Amino acid sequence: MKTEPLPNYPARKTLNRLAGQRPVVIVDTREQTPLRFTRLESKTATLTTGDYSFQGGEDHLSIERKTVADLVGCCMGDSRDRFFRELHRLRGFHFRRLLVVGSRSEIETGQYRSGITPRSVLATLAAIEARFDVPVVFAETPARAAWQIEEWVWWYAREIILSANQLLPPRKR
Repeated sequence: MKTEPLPNYPARKTLNRLAGQRPVVIVDTREQTPLRFTRLESKTATLTTGDYSFQGGEDHLSIERKTVADLVGCCMGDSRDRFFRELHRLRGFHFRRLLVVGSRSEIETGQYRSGITPRSVLATLAAIEARFDVPVVFAETPARAAWQIEEWVWWYAREIILSANQLLPPRKR
């Protein structure tokens, strides 16, 4: 039985090189207190939207991080308008999240310095999910938030490679 040589698919070679690579978390240069990543390498770069992404996927994945105090501050006045514009820009990303460092119970019990009611903050979170299609996720500590970002980056990058591999014709043996 005669076998034909495999066609030369440059993408296959590139994807094979990626197989052993780990994604690199990109931290926006404007992030004032960046999270500390322990499982994936991180680099600082300017992101158009959000605080975290990954190298090569900056146009696909964007994570906006807020502490409970930051979030509460973004629920009123001019800060709310600016925050909502940011959330509107997130809609252009395939994978987008609002990651709140803290717990929902901190909001529910009013454990923050502001006159805004917990009910108003929680209503704003509901509006964010409904209006901007941006899921809100809580991480109780900065370490847990960093771990969550590493998980999202790892799995999203992996899915890109798997999807690209499906575009290639099957190998003939």
